[in-house]
Amino acid sequence: MRPDLPYALAGVTLGAVLLGNAAFAPDAGPVRLADVLLVLLMVAAVAVARRFPVPALAVVTATMLAVHIRVHAGVTAAFPVLGMVCLAAWRDFRWPARLASVLFLTGFLARDISAAPPGRPGQVLFERTSLLLGWFVAVNVAALVARQHRAYLRQAEERAAEAERTREETALRRAGEERLRIARDLHDSLTHSISVVKVQAGIAVHLARKAGAEPSAALLAIQEASGAAMRELRATLDVLRSPDADRLGLARVGELAERTEAAGVPVRVRVSGQPPSLPDEVDEAGYRVVQEALTNVARHAGPATAEVHVDYAPALLTVSVTDDGRRPGGPLTPGVGLRGMRERVTGLGGTLRTAHRAGGGFEVRAAIPLDAEGVR
Repeated sequence: MRPDLPYALAGVTLGAVLLGNAAFAPDAGPVRLADVLLVLLMVAAVAVARRFPVPALAVVTATMLAVHIRVHAGVTAAFPVLGMVCLAAWRDFRWPARLASVLFLTGFLARDISAAPPGRPGQVLFERTSLLLGWFVAVNVAALVARQHRAYLRQAEERAAEAERTREETALRRAGEERLRIARDLHDSLTHSISVVKVQAGIAVHLARKAGAEPSAALLAIQEASGAAMRELRATLDVLRSPDADRLGLARVGELAERTEAAGVPVRVRVSGQPPSLPDEVDEAGYRVVQEALTNVARHAGPATAEVHVDYAPALLTVSVTDDGRRPGGPLTPGVGLRGMRERVTGLGGTLRTAHRAGGGFEVRAAIPLDAEGVR
């Protein structure tokens, strides 16, 4: 429905009431073509009053005064003026509303006094004037109260929005402080330890080659894994210090596969579907699932081959890691790594399945919906 339609319907209704009252009122004069045109002009002004309140108020006041002077239509001529006065005052055009009220009341009273028959009691004029005066005062006051109430609601909404922004800023500041604290702790503890492992592995490789022997595959894997761990730790520290830094994602699964193969576990990577633009948290969660699953394969599966399958569907990301190694039987006891994977996936509205395979080996399968509430 168009916004101006209610105003147009109101104008038509007021015009019909005014013409009907003028046609049947005993003391009203004959309605001529000029009077009908004045009423139609009033209807048109009311129809555009939403966009032009002050011009509409002026036109309605002038036309209704003219109709009252020509036809003596009674108090019904005041109804359109009352409506426009209320609208103008509510839109904060207070002085035009007051001026229109005074002009209409003055003209209406002057017409009644000049046209009153000699034998007409003054009490009727007084009552009619008092009634109209009360109406105009009530309309102006009601519009003022409504405008103040609207301003109060707007201020309340602004205060609520400001309080919400303040809470969000406080939460973000505290989260930033906590990230910096964790980054300092990781830097002071893990960085030193991994650096020692990397340096010692590098020295061992160097000494072996200096002695003319080829370093063992395990030693080379330790050297490579420690270097990769340092790179990932630095990337994690960068993310903690600056949330906008580059995140780990599924595009780097090939690097995980290469490092796992260097540790002695062949890995095959398979990607199906068209890779969409994933949210950062979903992309990193998929990467972490693959990382932890391949780490578990290298630690616990023994001689094994692993397969990583990343499936991109329009509304679902599925990441699975399977192997054909041998693990101890019995119930599966989730460790810290599996619990961390599950928390990441379920926190994004997804599901994580970890189980022994019927033909041997182990499977980790994570499914994360891309249209979940928390992923948007």
